[in-house]
Amino acid sequence: MIKEQTIKKTRLNIMKDTNRNRGENKKKGQNRLIILIILISLSLAGCHFPTPTPVSTDLNPQQQTEVSGILNPPNLATALPSETPPVTLPTAENPQEETLLDGHLRYRTQQGDTLAAIALRFDVPVDSIQSAVPLSEEGLLATGIQHQIPDILEEHLPFNTPYLPDSEVIYGPSVGDFNVLAFVEAAGGFLSTYQEEVKEKTLTGAEIVNKVAIETSTNPRLLLAFLEYQSGWVFDFPLDAARDPYPIGFGATLDTGLYKELMISARVLAQGFYGWRDGSRLNISFYGGSVARLAPELNAGSAAIMALFGSLYLPEAWENHMFGDDSFLSFYREIFGDELVRAAAVEPYLSHTIQQPELMLPFAIGEAWSFTGGPHITWQTGTPRGAVDFAPITGEPACAISAWWTTAAASGLVVRSDWNVVALDLDGDGDEGTGWVLIYMHIAEKDRPAVGTWLEKDEKLGHPSCEGGNSTGTHVHFARKYNGEWFGVGDPLPMVLSGWRVFAGDRRYEGFMQKGELIVSAVPYGSSDAKIIRDE
Repeated sequence: MIKEQTIKKTRLNIMKDTNRNRGENKKKGQNRLIILIILISLSLAGCHFPTPTPVSTDLNPQQQTEVSGILNPPNLATALPSETPPVTLPTAENPQEETLLDGHLRYRTQQGDTLAAIALRFDVPVDSIQSAVPLSEEGLLATGIQHQIPDILEEHLPFNTPYLPDSEVIYGPSVGDFNVLAFVEAAGGFLSTYQEEVKEKTLTGAEIVNKVAIETSTNPRLLLAFLEYQSGWVFDFPLDAARDPYPIGFGATLDTGLYKELMISARVLAQGFYGWRDGSRLNISFYGGSVARLAPELNAGSAAIMALFGSLYLPEAWENHMFGDDSFLSFYREIFGDELVRAAAVEPYLSHTIQQPELMLPFAIGEAWSFTGGPHITWQTGTPRGAVDFAPITGEPACAISAWWTTAAASGLVVRSDWNVVALDLDGDGDEGTGWVLIYMHIAEKDRPAVGTWLEKDEKLGHPSCEGGNSTGTHVHFARKYNGEWFGVGDPLPMVLSGWRVFAGDRRYEGFMQKGELIVSAVPYGSSDAKIIRDE
């Protein structure tokens, strides 16, 4: 049962009535004034009942620098360029056009759109979509192209104005140098004193937020704002916070503590975001079991945040939190400023011209490995089936740290090397939210490359193992993301490794790789059909 909690809303002198996920419960809002904070610029990077431990909030004056993204930065208007780039995301002032033309709706493509996904959202055949330019059924569509689509949905669905830009949901280009640890310390709330054991390591509250954000590729600003909105942990010290196993309010019996509640949040966001991207998730499921179809004009970021609030609230309360006078979006802007200004600087971050760079199989030429895992989720549930598994054929015991090496599929900079994961940044800018990034999982701690190491293509990257995540045998899990967005193995950006194209099967871990007339099928425990030898 969800109890009453005190939530102070940032710089909003209001009293908000909320309906928590287990019934009608009122949270008592209190007046608060938050003084503009100068953040520290710092470099960075189950679970049992959390025990809060005080953490020093003393600031080193020599480290203090201004970091954008907190509490409406001063002189925002004068700090912006005189001609701010136009925001491509439709807004309340610039909505998607809905005018009927001979029984057709007008729709302009948004970043990440594919013809197949648009057809699913509008519930029409692909060949019924008309455009002034030729349309390809493969790959991403160019943004801003107007289409005429038959109006066959039973009703014009409400809330069809995009709510939140895609870039505000993923750990992408708009994250930039936003420093989670500095933000949390400067905010000075309960989160800055919080500690919890996560996978046998003790992490601070800020480290937990940062870990969830970067591993799941979820925007840390959104995670922080949602946590504050639900609990008041970021800026305040709510009563009984130290004894609260469900700061966000999901209330899953075995998933207690901040880390798991944030992981659930990231999972629901991913289900909405990537399900909207490929057209497989067209409805919003509310707490209590009711379902409603989402308007087809929305973007992936809007579908994601709507899905997240739907998982916690009944429909009436959901509408109030999303679109009421004191909506989450207003709250979000009070903390982090105008999200559309940030989006204008980076969107569209997906272009119809994007192509996967040349990638090699992640092991040495001449070696025989087993294709043990066909396409499956890249990270948490909800992410696309964009990961594949390879295991060295060595005769070593199951779950031994292999003497063999996995290798760099392309040249790049190691930007993350911990928790048995190596992230290889192919553009070398040191930012995991920009460009192509390759993710290797189950890399043994022994001989793992340090952050800052530059690896040329085919250089040794680490030893496959069972370390990190769930694994029944030694292998490496390999996935890709671009500008922070995970991609599946198929269209619109097929995974090709040393000329082998990866195809997904009907279910997770099923699939095959094909090169010319050669086909290798995925077999979990290995077989002659699963053996693949890299020949180039």
